[in-house]
Amino acid sequence: MNNLFAQSRSHWVRYDRYEIKTGKDGKRYITPEKTAKPDIYNPLKESSEMVLEALNVGMLMMNRSPEDEVEKAILTFVTHYGLLGLMTALPTTPSFMDYEAVYLPKNHFIKEESMATEDYLALFYPFDKLDVVKKGVESSWNVSGDNMMIALTMTFMDEPMAKNMSFQREYAEPYDWVTQQFKDWAFTLTTSVLYYNDYDSIDEDTRNLYRKAMA
Repeated sequence: MNNLFAQSRSHWVRYDRYEIKTGKDGKRYITPEKTAKPDIYNPLKESSEMVLEALNVGMLMMNRSPEDEVEKAILTFVTHYGLLGLMTALPTTPSFMDYEAVYLPKNHFIKEESMATEDYLALFYPFDKLDVVKKGVESSWNVSGDNMMIALTMTFMDEPMAKNMSFQREYAEPYDWVTQQFKDWAFTLTTSVLYYNDYDSIDEDTRNLYRKAMA
């Protein structure tokens, strides 16, 4: 089968080193190391490898592998492909900085249907904050003092502000959110495979159970 993404292009940022840090709230986060260097790449060129590696990480957790083995696999994944981009994936739009608040569909991680933008950003910048000013639908962001981050910001200046912000070295994603996402992907694949493999040998009630699990 031909690669559906062969002629497609996208841009994402990965850093050469990540670490797991504990915030003041006691939660653990995955974030680039202080001196980590960013690399801009096209993830669609590595889509097959990325999907397989993500599923392997999820299967480690579903098989109850030791925690240190899971942590190593997750850090290896994000070093290869970058963080998941949950900050822009969870809201109804990645351009949420253009609105008065952040609006959220139903998801695993946040119960609220809307949040103040400042409160939402705090979920992803638990250590060093960005210099962001938000007034209604207007927002401004100042980057200074780090030539590498300034250059990165200029590279993505045509992208939604929040996406650009998520590529900065200060950005972090809650460790338990990342692990849940990997488990969800692995669970969905496993359920789909079982559904189609067992379709002819199971009754309609069981099929509906599989459908609900995939939904």
